[in-house]
Parts: sequence; C-alpha cells; structure tokens
Amino acid sequence: MTKQQDTDFSTLKVVFMGTPDFSVPALENLIANPRLDVIAVYTQPPRPAGRGQKLKLSPIHEVANQHNIPVHTPKSLKKDSAAIEDFIKLKADIAVVAAYGLILPKTVLDVPRFGCLNIHASLLPRWRGAAPIQRAIEAGDQESGITIMQMDVGLDTGAMILRKHIPVYSHTTGESLHDALSALGSAMIEDVLEMILDHKPMDFEIQDDNLSCYAPMLSKEEGHIDWGKTAIEIDRKVRAFTPWPGCWSVDQTGKRYKIIEGTFSEQKTNLTSCGELVDPEGHIVCGNGTLYKIITIQPESAKSMSIQDALNGGRVKIGQAFL
Repeated sequence: MTKQQDTDFSTLKVVFMGTPDFSVPALENLIANPRLDVIAVYTQPPRPAGRGQKLKLSPIHEVANQHNIPVHTPKSLKKDSAAIEDFIKLKADIAVVAAYGLILPKTVLDVPRFGCLNIHASLLPRWRGAAPIQRAIEAGDQESGITIMQMDVGLDTGAMILRKHIPVYSHTTGESLHDALSALGSAMIEDVLEMILDHKPMDFEIQDDNLSCYAPMLSKEEGHIDWGKTAIEIDRKVRAFTPWPGCWSVDQTGKRYKIIEGTFSEQKTNLTSCGELVDPEGHIVCGNGTLYKIITIQPESAKSMSIQDALNGGRVKIGQAFL
C-alpha cells in the first residue's frame, strides 16, 4: 500500500471479488458503509444446479443484483486480456477478495491504488489453500481465525495486515465455523478499509513459510470413513465435513449410509472388528479399541433419522459391518 499517501480522499472505490455464501456478509457490510463505494463485483459464472440443471447465480451475484451493482463473471483473469482491460478501466482504489475462486495475476493485483486484500479463513501461514475451515477441524486445531492479507502472486503468501483468533470447540462443525469466520471476516475487512480512509498506519507482517501448511480442496470421496482410525479422528472428520461433503460408509452390499451426527465415546472395547455396530446406543468399533457413537444417520434412499429409529425400523442392525 505504498500509494496510500498520494492524495486525500473521503471514500474508497471498491471492487469486490467473491462467490459463495462465506463472502456475502463482507459484501453487504461494504455496501452499507457510506464511506465505501462498491463500483463492481466479480464472481464465478452461473453454474447448472438442481435436478433441472438450470443456471444458478452465485450468492454474491444475487446480492450485487439486489443493489444494482455491475457484475463481471470472467472464466479467467490470467488468459482473458479483455477481462483484464475491463478491470483496469474501473480505476478502483482497492479490491477485496473473499473466496473468489479465480487466480489473480500480477497484471490485476497491481491495478488498484491500494492493491488487493484477501479475507482468508485461517490464521496464516497455517492452512493456505482452498479448504482451511474444514482442515483445521479435521486436524484437531484448538483455534482458527481470519487473516486480512495483502495479496501477492503466491497462494495465500502475502503480508498479513490483521489477524483475529476464535476457538474451535469439541462440538464445532464445518458449518458453525464457516458462519463464525464469515461474520468475523466481514467486520475485519471493514476495519482495515476504515484504517486506510483515516490514514492510520498499518503493520505488515511477512509470513513465515516454515510454519505454513496446505489445505487442499475437499472431495466427496474423502468423506468415506475409515473405521480403522480412532474415534476422535473420525469425530473430527464428521464435524469438519458437515454439511459438505459429508461423511459416509457402506455395508457389505454397497448400500451407502451418511453419518450426519455423532461423537467419540469415552468407553473402550476389546473388540477389533472395526466398523461393527455393537449396541443399541449406536456405538461402532474404531481403531485402537475406541468407540464412535452415531447419533443421526441417513440410510441410502431415506431421510436422516436417529440411530434408534434406524434400528427400530430395520434400516440398520446390531452386528452390522460398515466398510
């Protein structure tokens, strides 16, 4: 932000770049701030969705339309020279990026007067990449947070401007952490933009690459539970992957069961038949003699139900093996 002292200004012309629900509170906050002028929104193009595969606008696209803000949906900003020219013509003071989904080349990063700021859902340099929320829970992290970062050409490697922590509890899910971080990030980015407007000095902390780790994108296949893992590891995964991509298992016929909710048990067992449902309380044998207790399950072609209802209805049976 070396250009901060160029001229006096009372408002910032902002380009917002984001796509999913996570980004919505930030955009709404910026639109509502009278000192900020959101002049354009960039988001992923409409995608086919639902049984009819009709084109569906992204959540950010919907918000922009509600406020009559021009929307740009380039498929790439690296290879589309016309899209880059359109971005340059906006003459933005700053770009705010939150889960946009496209890589920004240097030819874009260098255009706004104050560069591009990213709302990243982790305490950088830990969990760079596409799925920091879920990977933090899956790994058993006891805290997460938001980092506001000055973007550079690397993957989440830019200088950190502001970081705030929130705890990760034993009941935290991917959904609850997503919502908490979305709200936190929306407040933090507004604070940073106000600091720019008020000419307040900001500390830029260079990331220590030696402390970094990568949060790869999630896939549906990753949701397949390995009952040879400990119950605590399985519990973390189920919570992390709630609501998407979800965790699941299959029986010996290949029928799929989605594990909606559960918890690790303090009880131990001498049984070694990992994946076996052993009692009416819903305990399943896991690695190292641990037990995972299913609370809510969704059998294939059925609605989600309590494990007791699934047992009473014959959807699952004691002694059944999950693979």
